[in-house]
Amino acid sequence: MDFWYKVCCCCCHREEELEKNPLLVGDTLQYFNKLAKRRRSEAVNLWNEPVDSTHMERDDDHELYMLLQKRSKMKRGSEGYRRLSFDISAHRQIRRKVKDRWKQILEVLGFENEADGLLTVTSSTAYESLRNPQEARRLHSALAEQTAIFGRHRGGPPERYLFVLEEEEEEKEEDRSSSDEKPSSPGPVLVKLSNGAQEEAEEEEEEEEVFEE
Repeated sequence: MDFWYKVCCCCCHREEELEKNPLLVGDTLQYFNKLAKRRRSEAVNLWNEPVDSTHMERDDDHELYMLLQKRSKMKRGSEGYRRLSFDISAHRQIRRKVKDRWKQILEVLGFENEADGLLTVTSSTAYESLRNPQEARRLHSALAEQTAIFGRHRGGPPERYLFVLEEEEEEKEEDRSSSDEKPSSPGPVLVKLSNGAQEEAEEEEEEEEVFEE
């Protein structure tokens, strides 16, 4: 009896505290709601420059952002809303295709379990976190110039994959330190595999032309 009495007292006391601090509760809920919305936005829109929260630095990110803003002011279900949704879906589809190519390659390279984690890049990521930015940038540029893994992007290849390359190299360094096997260079493997993605890139360009009409 004493136990349940204490439990009830604790619950009542907690409710009284919350009632005394409605602003604190409201602010907390608002914070988590905004955080959840931001995470959904990042997961769905796959911003090419994830560090830029304003989405102004790259033309392709800015275009998608403006479409989203414009649609938010329209009545759901209206003709204008549906038209903008179609354009937004086209932008997102292009980004998803690039992500899917990266996932396939990471899995082939032995990162089946880590692929999703490696590809998760959010606005909380910072360039200062890159351990070897020069090497990541070199690989990033080489992939853009020598392969079709990025498809066609205005403003250059998506910056988000700089962080993916960095994380991939860290994973490999950990594997090397735990085994005596001779390390192999990832560059040629990625180039070779990306040749198989050429048809997808061409299909993507055809789809972009249809969307532009």
